[in-house]
Amino acid sequence: MFLISRAIKIASLDVDVDVVMDGEHATRFFDAADAGTCPCPGLVILDINLPRKQGTEVLQYMRMSRTCGKALVIAMSTSGSDRDRESMMNLGVNGYFHKPSEYGEFMKLGNVIKDLLSEPHPGEADRQRISESDKPEV
Repeated sequence: MFLISRAIKIASLDVDVDVVMDGEHATRFFDAADAGTCPCPGLVILDINLPRKQGTEVLQYMRMSRTCGKALVIAMSTSGSDRDRESMMNLGVNGYFHKPSEYGEFMKLGNVIKDLLSEPHPGEADRQRISESDKPEV
C-alpha cells in the first residue's frame, strides 16, 4: 500500500486514493458505489492474491456492478506467470503490473497509471479517483 501511494506521488498524479485491504472489503466497496454511498473509482489497482477473496473473483464481481463495471483496472502480482497475466487479461483488465522486488522498478507503477489515465477510453468520463485493492505490505 505504501509503495503504491509513493509511486502515485512520484508520478505527480493528483488523485484521491481509497484503500481496501482484502477481497471482501473490495466487493463491499463496489456495493456501496452501486448504492450511491461512495463514488465509483476511475481506476482499480487490483492485487491478484488478495486475502478473503481472490483478485479474479473481485474483478468478476466488479464487472457486474452497474456503476463500476467499466472502471479501468490494473492487475498486479508478484507472479511472473504468463497464465496469471492471460487469465486477468481475459477478464478485461486494462493493464498488468508485475510487482518487482526493487524499489526503483516498483516506482514505475506511477507512470503506468499516468499513461493509462491519459489514454482515451471510449464511453469513459475523466475520473480522478483511484482504488487500491492491495494486501498490507510487510
